[in-house]
Amino acid sequence: MKSFDGAARTVTALALGAVLALLEAAAGLLLLPLLAWPPGRRAAAGAAERLVRLEQWRLDRLLGVRVPPYGHRRTLAYLTARWPIGLLGGVVLGCALTGTAYLLFALGGWLFVDLRQPLMVVLGGLGGLLLLFLAAQGIGQVARMEGELAHRMLGPSQADALEARIAQLAASRSEIMDVVHDERRRIERDLHDGVQQRLVALGMLIGRARRAQDPERTAELLRQAHEESRHALAELREVAWRVHPAVLDRAGLRTALEAVAERSPLPLRLTCSVTRPLPGPVETAAYFVVAEAVTNVAKHADAGTVDVQVTWEDGMLDVRIRDDGTGGADPAAGSGLAGLASRVAALDGRFTVDSPPGGPTVIGAELPCA
Repeated sequence: MKSFDGAARTVTALALGAVLALLEAAAGLLLLPLLAWPPGRRAAAGAAERLVRLEQWRLDRLLGVRVPPYGHRRTLAYLTARWPIGLLGGVVLGCALTGTAYLLFALGGWLFVDLRQPLMVVLGGLGGLLLLFLAAQGIGQVARMEGELAHRMLGPSQADALEARIAQLAASRSEIMDVVHDERRRIERDLHDGVQQRLVALGMLIGRARRAQDPERTAELLRQAHEESRHALAELREVAWRVHPAVLDRAGLRTALEAVAERSPLPLRLTCSVTRPLPGPVETAAYFVVAEAVTNVAKHADAGTVDVQVTWEDGMLDVRIRDDGTGGADPAAGSGLAGLASRVAALDGRFTVDSPPGGPTVIGAELPCA
């Protein structure tokens, strides 16, 4: 059923392309005299741009060809090169209709007419089948030519694409460095404000216990020092967990996410259907996306529950975190979501945030596993 739908869309695209080719050829002949002076050239460029947008809509909706946006588009050259291909598509469809007509004529003559020259009917049917076969091959080739021409003349060249890729990698590298520096400052702050203060208090309690003359007072101070050491170890373990959870290396992503669910202050429903080993950077990025998103939900979203779904399909790890909070999350506001977006972008992934006012909020990350 899906293949039939795709074939129908391709045929429709070529039929519409043939009509547009005639329209483009006629428009070109009418606008050709206007190219002699600047206002005419501007009018021709505007008409060409509208025709190109119509072509892009046809290619996108019917053939699934998406041309990446690019500033320097050769619209007039594209339309000049495209209309012969559009007419070729119309010729191919005409051959398909002719072949179908021959085949139906032969079939109807064989079934309903008293034949006097059956050999001619058989040859006509075979000719119809041959035309249909050639037209089927031609339809696919013309559709492929349409897509290649659009990419070549409307999209960026290979050099432009490489320059854009280099710029993207440079920006991603800069963002990652910012994330690393922010993470380092956060770790230093946690150590200074948490663990260090605990250790200072522990040292003071031990010092007071050594100076105490009353055995009961000494025992009470040592008990407090023991409690303080337990709190310091717990906070140190928390800091180490936020740097990199050891369970991620030992037991994998599922177990690490189960630990996040256990530590979550909100009810968290986890669905992880990943049963295969993943690259280490992908597992780490997925873990931190979930952990940071759950932390943000607990702090800012005023939510009651959190749903986490992690799936793997066709070489892509898909992570979705949904909460029933108040919404309004904005990655551009300097929150932890901006750091997650940079972490995902460093792996050529895609990070999305859908958070309308009033909720719900859905945070998504698609990470390639190749």
